Amino acid sequence: MSFRGDSDDDDSCCKRRVAYVYSPEYIQTCDTLSKVPNRASMVHSLIEAYGLLQHMSIVKPHVATIEEMAKFHTDSYLEHLHKISQDGDNDDPQSADYGLGYDCPVVEGIFDYAAGVGGATLTAAQTLLDQKCDVAINWAGGWHHAKKDEASGFCYVNDAVLGILRLREKYERVLYVDVDLHHGDGVEDAFSFTSKVMTVSLHKFSPGFFPGTGDLCDTGLGKGRWYAVNVPLEDGIKDDRYYQVFTSVLQEVRAQFNPEAIVMQLGADTMAGDPMCSFNMTPVGVGKCLQYVLQWQLPTLLLGGGGYNLANTARCWTYLTAEVLGKTLSSEIPDHEFFTEYGPDYSLEISPSCRPDRNDTKHLDQVISTIKGVLIIRRLRGVKV
Repeated sequence: MSFRGDSDDDDSCCKRRVAYVYSPEYIQTCDTLSKVPNRASMVHSLIEAYGLLQHMSIVKPHVATIEEMAKFHTDSYLEHLHKISQDGDNDDPQSADYGLGYDCPVVEGIFDYAAGVGGATLTAAQTLLDQKCDVAINWAGGWHHAKKDEASGFCYVNDAVLGILRLREKYERVLYVDVDLHHGDGVEDAFSFTSKVMTVSLHKFSPGFFPGTGDLCDTGLGKGRWYAVNVPLEDGIKDDRYYQVFTSVLQEVRAQFNPEAIVMQLGADTMAGDPMCSFNMTPVGVGKCLQYVLQWQLPTLLLGGGGYNLANTARCWTYLTAEVLGKTLSSEIPDHEFFTEYGPDYSLEISPSCRPDRNDTKHLDQVISTIKGVLIIRRLRGVKV
């Protein structure tokens, strides 16, 4: 039995040059993140077990320097993170000012983790700039909540912002697409005043749900007005409806913005079975969204993000890796180091739960028409990039 979505194993997939950012040291560093321990190893091991590494060029990531991270983050934040990281000091009174504490605990070596993730995404972006690949992947990246002077939502460094800034060294217009369960607030904030980066985020939006931003009416500021697109969704959405919303919005975004490069954050906390218990997606639905973007044949940087059912996150990103490569995977999980984590069915598929879809069709149509209306108004007013 084989497992693949509706997309065809076509020539564009076969010709796609894919770079995969990896080193044993990098995976080991990412495994230390307390909210998702050993997740990086689980993801990499499953990709390897399916034999996908041989179809990609493996690129060893560099560790970001303070100067590189300071392209976005403030010197004071980076210096503080470096200072407390050396001894895992959780009692420094300044830490709370920098968002360090409950959601972003201080542990020994956290600065090295941040520099590792930031450097890996910068490595992926540089591989695209050097035209050594068409798609670059860093599944251990995608930490989209971090602000310039503050850790937030498990995110100590905003590697997505660093990657976008690196791509902007060559590409005039960069599109950021975020399909994590949570709003990509840190990335939107970073570029809210510019027309050179358009941010699109599809996410759960309801009272009390983190980070509490990303309403339909949040569209950017100043020169960046109309360059932020937010698609607020309710619990229970499934593949087909999500894909319909995604393509309706992205079709209009592409027509209006005409991006030259793309960064896509593919958090797996939207999957059925995630502890967040919100959306009801499967890798097939997200894979169709990814293929929709890949068909534009633009330089594309793919990042991970959330995903707290570790086995399902590995299933999702392994499936998406196969989608990028145009490969069909067996439904049966291959024997490997983490094989027992995939019981009791040991299958690559994720089945939707019976959770009801709280998204009213009429409301979703209204959301889509509002977004399209805003983008069309922008065009009629002659707003140019």
